[in-house]
Amino acid sequence: MTEQIKKEITSLVENAKNVYVSSVGENGYPNTKAMLSLQRDGLGVHYFSTNVSSKRASQFKLNPKACIYYCDEPAFHGLMFIGTMEVCTDAYHKELLWREGFERYYSKGVTDDDYCVYKFTAKEGRYYPGSSKTFSIEELL
Repeated sequence: MTEQIKKEITSLVENAKNVYVSSVGENGYPNTKAMLSLQRDGLGVHYFSTNVSSKRASQFKLNPKACIYYCDEPAFHGLMFIGTMEVCTDAYHKELLWREGFERYYSKGVTDDDYCVYKFTAKEGRYYPGSSKTFSIEELL
C-alpha cells in the first residue's frame, strides 16, 4: 500500500461525521445503521455510543462480527473495515466517549444503565477507489 493511499484513508476517516455500522441479525442477514463517528485509536479501533437496550447491541452480543463503512459521497470514495464489535458497559469506556449533551438521551448521565459504547476492532479493510484488494490493518500502521 502506498503512502498516498494511507493518507487518503486517514483523511477520509478523520473527516467523516457518520459511519455506517453493520451487524448480523438473528436471521443471518446484515443490518446497517448510520452512527456518529466519535472517536478512534488509530485506524484499527473505532468507538461508537448507543443504548444497551438497542437491537444492534443485542445482535453484537450474540455475534460480534461487524463491518463499518466510511464514505465521502461527493468524491465517491469509501472505506470498509471488517472486524469485531464489543459492547462495553464499564466505566472506562463510558467515560471515554461521554459528550456534553448525551444527558438528553441518558437522564442518569454517564452511569446510566442504558448507555454503552461499541468498541470495533478492525481486522482488514478495502478502500475505494485506491485499492482493488483487501488489506490487513497492519498495512496501515
